Amino acid sequence: MTAITDFDSLRRAMAENGEQPEGPARNARAEVLLAEAEKLNIPLAVIEALGHQLKVYNYSSEKDRMFVPFARLLRMWDERPEDFDAHETHSLHWVFKWMSAGMLDQPHIPLASVEKWLGEMEHRYRLAGHSERAVRSAEFSVAAHVGDEERAERAFAAWLAADRDSMADCHACELQGQGWWRAERGRDAEALELWAPVLEGAYTCAHEPHNALASSLLPLLRLGRVEEARAHHLRGFRLVRAMESMRGAYADHVEFCALTGNEARGLELLAERPAYFTDEGQPRSRLDFLSVVVLLMERLSVLGLGGQQVPGPAGRVWTAADLAVHARGEALALAERFDARNGTSHISERARARMAQEPLVERLPLGVRAVRPPAHAVAPAPPAAAEDAGAPDLAALLAEARRLSDTLRPHAVEAWAAVAVAVAAEGAELDPRDRAEIADHQAMALGPEGAETFEQAAGLYAEAGDPGEALAARARAAYVRALAGEIDEALAAVAEPYDRVLALYAEGGTEVRQAAGVLMGRARILMRRVHEADGPVAERVLTEAEAAVRELLALVEGRAGDDVRLVARVAEGHAMLAELATRAGDAEAGADLFARAASEFVGAGLPWFAVEYEAKLAGLAHHLGDMVEAERALRAALEHGGRFLEPVGRAQLHLQLAEVVGGRGEADEAAEHALEAAHWADEAGEGPTLGAWARHQLGGFLVRRGRWAEAAEVLESALADLTAETHGDGTVVQTQWWLGDCLSELGEHRAAAERRLQAAETARHWPEQHDHATLAHLAAESLGQAGLHAEADQAYARAGDLWRSLGNVHGLVRSLRARAWLALRTEDGTDAARELMAGAVGECADALEVADDEEARLRLVFELGHTHRQFGDLLARSAAEDADDDSIRAAMEGALSQMSEAVAVFVSLGDAALPPRTGAELAAGWLEADLGRPSRAAARARAVLRAYADAGTGPDPEGGDEETVRARRAEAEQLLQAAEEATAERG
Repeated sequence: MTAITDFDSLRRAMAENGEQPEGPARNARAEVLLAEAEKLNIPLAVIEALGHQLKVYNYSSEKDRMFVPFARLLRMWDERPEDFDAHETHSLHWVFKWMSAGMLDQPHIPLASVEKWLGEMEHRYRLAGHSERAVRSAEFSVAAHVGDEERAERAFAAWLAADRDSMADCHACELQGQGWWRAERGRDAEALELWAPVLEGAYTCAHEPHNALASSLLPLLRLGRVEEARAHHLRGFRLVRAMESMRGAYADHVEFCALTGNEARGLELLAERPAYFTDEGQPRSRLDFLSVVVLLMERLSVLGLGGQQVPGPAGRVWTAADLAVHARGEALALAERFDARNGTSHISERARARMAQEPLVERLPLGVRAVRPPAHAVAPAPPAAAEDAGAPDLAALLAEARRLSDTLRPHAVEAWAAVAVAVAAEGAELDPRDRAEIADHQAMALGPEGAETFEQAAGLYAEAGDPGEALAARARAAYVRALAGEIDEALAAVAEPYDRVLALYAEGGTEVRQAAGVLMGRARILMRRVHEADGPVAERVLTEAEAAVRELLALVEGRAGDDVRLVARVAEGHAMLAELATRAGDAEAGADLFARAASEFVGAGLPWFAVEYEAKLAGLAHHLGDMVEAERALRAALEHGGRFLEPVGRAQLHLQLAEVVGGRGEADEAAEHALEAAHWADEAGEGPTLGAWARHQLGGFLVRRGRWAEAAEVLESALADLTAETHGDGTVVQTQWWLGDCLSELGEHRAAAERRLQAAETARHWPEQHDHATLAHLAAESLGQAGLHAEADQAYARAGDLWRSLGNVHGLVRSLRARAWLALRTEDGTDAARELMAGAVGECADALEVADDEEARLRLVFELGHTHRQFGDLLARSAAEDADDDSIRAAMEGALSQMSEAVAVFVSLGDAALPPRTGAELAAGWLEADLGRPSRAAARARAVLRAYADAGTGPDPEGGDEETVRARRAEAEQLLQAAEEATAERG
């Protein structure tokens, strides 16, 4: 920590403290610095320390502490204004606005005092010659706060009409406030239009676009622009997460989660900021926070989760129901204090309305890991006929169950379960056939455990006089044994039903449907042998299974008619043949048969059965390189599965479709599918496995679109679950790599370096070292940008060694150049910098001597030219301002020599190197001018103008883009004019 010995060290210490995270520690340090400033006995030092204290209080949860230092500052101004320099005079008037807003936030300050202060502000601004714009803005805030709409509109109009001057809030903050009022008045589209320049980054400040992103969430949802709302949440929350002073914006993000089906995400946000429940420095933002806590907790109660443990104020365990009651009481008590101060009911009405909001979107996937809590509400009964009043009619339940099962509709099993419940409740007696079907469907619900129940059903079918269906039930019993791994036992069990049903069918004792049921059971058992084969499938196993399937098809094909059960047997038989063809190595035949099976299911009105085979078809088409067919099949699977798809199946289909669509360059649509995949994986309880992979993919697509903040949130979420054991270390490294790129783009260079170093450490163990070298190089860049120059040099040296071992001259040269620039920043590092840059030149030259490929040679010549150019720049900058004239001149001569070398190298490359050539030529020209050689400088300027004249008047591939050409010509004209004026002066 900087010791305070004089005014300069005080200023350095305040600057260092200003860079620290918001919070009590920074505030406490500001108080210490004020005490140190008072010891210096310099009035301006005390003024600056008070201003620093004001600033850190304002940007913290202790805003209520601003008033004392401001009162002291104002008294000092009134007593000795000459102690204030121009900057502190401006700052004093600037923070009048903070005081006005700060007073509104404190319900113990009477409204009369707020109004008096507003008049004081207006008076002092007028004396200082400032516009009334800031005053009218403050008046608008007061009127809007108390609910005086008429006055608020007048003040709002006066605010916009007044001239902007140095006291006006920055453009970003003004637009935020203006948009907020539009949204308050129900004009969401206008609000978003006003916020657009802030949201797009045209105007920014310490708290923008943070506030605008938060404020835009509900207007976007109300307008149905949900994708933008999602993006603004991910971007905006990342900005406010670490800023203690932004509790109000933080509350907007919690509110967004509560209104979009992201209750679990909302709970995570509450857990990150436990102090927000109790921090009292800014009561108004606490009211905002507690109001959305009530909203979120009551949403959980509606979902049947009132008893769930949730984050809350420290000191006790909270359930959602308990916290809802507590937060409501605290919030309304605060609101009543504000209303008592204001003389209106406006604040309480707003708080109650906020707490009572209904969801704006039932489900808005965000892409980050957060499993929605399962609802505990009673599920609706399965579809069934019911009387207008009273219990369901048993006959109607039976009819509906039989309709569903006979036509292979979903929920048939549940419908028969409802029949069983009704029978038990009524004590009704059913005939054997009905009891057989109940047992049959009970067995289906049991899966591999249902063999015994299938046998019971078989007995009941026999009792009902349907020997064929009894045999089919026994075949189903055998099949579920195969599902349990008892394949040989299952084949033995199905042998007798198989022989008997064929004989029975030949005698006319049963129908095709029953015989097909037995043959299908036997074919399925034989297919289990194929599925469970370890490695290549024995030809005998394939042959036996194929024979069973073809026997089934020979029985059914041509006899199905309108019987959907038989059509389904045919379709499943073709799907089995597809599987066998694929296992035998004939992927094309397999694809054709899967397509046929899917088409048959869809044609029979059973599209949900087609999904499995469309997914397999997509995989085969991908394998065969037919991406169009793969995409078609995946889209069909999602469409045909509809609401009957299980979450995990939906996640897998969306993820596959994301990969296919992304592969043809449609990153936006691919991101949408990856987002859906992540959501459904979480819903299926597969968040740490399939969900993490989906988030990895989603993050990659967002990176491709340059949506850095959203991608960073998603990738950080993915890394929480990705493991080398489950997902492969390549996936982990790629995720860290992408995240490092995002953090670098967002200016979070230290964090970017950490991610890149982590990835490099894993890649260090890979046989191929190119990724290791690249990541080490990128980490070095981030370390340098973070100001960690020694660490950056070590990382560049590591990368350089790797590039050398890989024979990658370009990477090696660039690492040496980067190290040279780092060395120049160190004390007495000029010699090391020159040595490193000379080494880079030497590496290029050595590589050129042995290059035997023309394309590689051209690339090396370009690299050499750029290295000479950088060497020249480095030497020019190495001349210390306090060095003697001879040293400066020597450095500039050396720089000119390197620039001339660069020009010569680029000239040898012809028009392809025109942009770098003219850049080096101009740099050399300015050096010539500085060295007192105007005629040579003029010659270089003319050479640039001539080069562009020869290249044509417009932009072209060699000359560069139009802006570059225009800038180079303008600079050449400027250089030429300066050289001619210098020549004339010499005269």
